[in-house]
Amino acid sequence: MTNKKADLAGPGISTYEEVAKILPKNYDALLTPKETMKALFGAKQYIEENLCRELNLMMVQVPLIVDRNSGVNDMLDRDGSRTPVEFPCGLGLERRMDAQVVQAATKWKRMALKTFGLETGEGLCTDMKAIRKDYFLDHDHSAYVDQWDWEKAISADQRNMDYLTDTVQRIWKVLTGAEEFVQDMFPQLKDPRFPNLPKELTFIHAEDILEMYPDLPRKQRETRLIQECPAVFIYGIGWPLADGYPHELRAADYDDWVAETESKDGRPMHGLNGDILVYNHVTERRHELTSMGVRVTGETLLKQLELSGQMDLVDQPYHQAILNDQIPLSIGGGIGQSRVFMLLLRKAHLGEVGVTIWPRELMDICSERNIHVLQ
Repeated sequence: MTNKKADLAGPGISTYEEVAKILPKNYDALLTPKETMKALFGAKQYIEENLCRELNLMMVQVPLIVDRNSGVNDMLDRDGSRTPVEFPCGLGLERRMDAQVVQAATKWKRMALKTFGLETGEGLCTDMKAIRKDYFLDHDHSAYVDQWDWEKAISADQRNMDYLTDTVQRIWKVLTGAEEFVQDMFPQLKDPRFPNLPKELTFIHAEDILEMYPDLPRKQRETRLIQECPAVFIYGIGWPLADGYPHELRAADYDDWVAETESKDGRPMHGLNGDILVYNHVTERRHELTSMGVRVTGETLLKQLELSGQMDLVDQPYHQAILNDQIPLSIGGGIGQSRVFMLLLRKAHLGEVGVTIWPRELMDICSERNIHVLQ
């Protein structure tokens, strides 16, 4: 059994022996590579159009490279285990710029709300590409990441669980609609071995999941949960739970995981954020689709920086913009594009819907199991 501390960060299965155990052995893709690309881009257009409609978003350009000193790169967690690709940039400069490849556009998006003049109730959506070099590369973790990174300006009275829940339900409506859309394109995707997503999500707090499975590490708790509830949104990720550990580490400077909330039966809780997880019937494993949340205020930013031992970040431009109320209050998230395509198109591996590099060990395992990874 994985211990709880080791389970907090560093996504991926961790050994290729374990990958070999979990990948399906009698796999036969329902779509050819050509059909896969047609279905993928059909789903992509459907999701972008309907996500923008449901959340009142507009599509905007997004950076691949940012200035290291801007503080806008996404550091993904707060233990320093996943760092961005860095390089000097600018031929002919006396001192080259310190550039970073984005790991996600989480912080940039919030500042972009002001850049594009978006008012309360309006938001933006991006076709974000990123590099995450410190992932263990398995069937659903890649060094190349594509997301619909979105952000929406909100008012102070919308920073609550009801607004978060309504937003999640709107996103879920788009994803289930996309599933029906691709099945209209390719009816063979409607296969009884792989049931469709339920129309309704189950909402549950991380504290309740710990209470249900107190002796299990986080990933094993999630696995047990989705065997009973095949599609869930888990509230409250980042705040230390009753056992002293957060459900998972979260960066200190975007999602608000210290905000005091209340369960439906009146118990005190923390966190205005969460993840959508589903059961993947092809891989027979947990499958994360999105991480999202109400963003920090100046007050909660300082609390989270202090709790995570990162007060040295406070002078960066992004953090100063929050502390000085120079950018809007917001809600936002990242929806994994390849993760969604993998699920909707009944694929066993991310490499069937995206092109990137994979280690030889993994390629050999895939070849043995009739999983054709794109190169």
